[in-house]
Amino acid sequence: MEIIHKYFPELNSQQVARLSELESIFTQWNQKVNLISRKDIPFLYERHILHSLSIAKYFQFPSKTRILDVGTGGGFPGIPLAIYFDSAEFLLVDSIGKKIAAVNDIIHHLELRNCQALQTRVETMPDSFDFIVSRAVTRFDEFVKLTRGKVCRGSNNHDHGIIYLKGGAFDDEIKYLKQKITIFSLKNIFEEDFFSTKKIIYLKI
Repeated sequence: MEIIHKYFPELNSQQVARLSELESIFTQWNQKVNLISRKDIPFLYERHILHSLSIAKYFQFPSKTRILDVGTGGGFPGIPLAIYFDSAEFLLVDSIGKKIAAVNDIIHHLELRNCQALQTRVETMPDSFDFIVSRAVTRFDEFVKLTRGKVCRGSNNHDHGIIYLKGGAFDDEIKYLKQKITIFSLKNIFEEDFFSTKKIIYLKI
């Protein structure tokens, strides 16, 4: 938890309590359902929670902003973001029922009233959202196609778009979108080696 305090000293007591509790309840579930690699559990705060919260370093989600987390897996980045942006509204979706059952139980234990999880495929969803967030579930260009029509059009006063956490090389995935995207390098805000190749791709819509 120290690494979270290091980069987010502004967290209030309720946010700190929820992020602290997240480790124990997540670890219990990970023994039943393979949410993340068990080798990653000692690095949960750095590689999963802090990585998820990196979005909060570049984006603000005002009250009632609607965010869809696609391919949430174990609840990342959706659950840490829902803790941080407690007045925004989060829907976490995944096609794997066991993972969604675990995520809903974690949400329940943390008493996150601004967050819910649903087993579904994004392409079948009728709703649209202000933002879509995700952690590298597929190639970025494929993800844009997959989520087409699921983001509301932005206005002059409010941004809307896709916020995608991605590592490694992905030049070929963005070559047709280069004029429309902004890339944020996480090594500029986090000094840990894990973040040296991690980036956020933002496609404004």
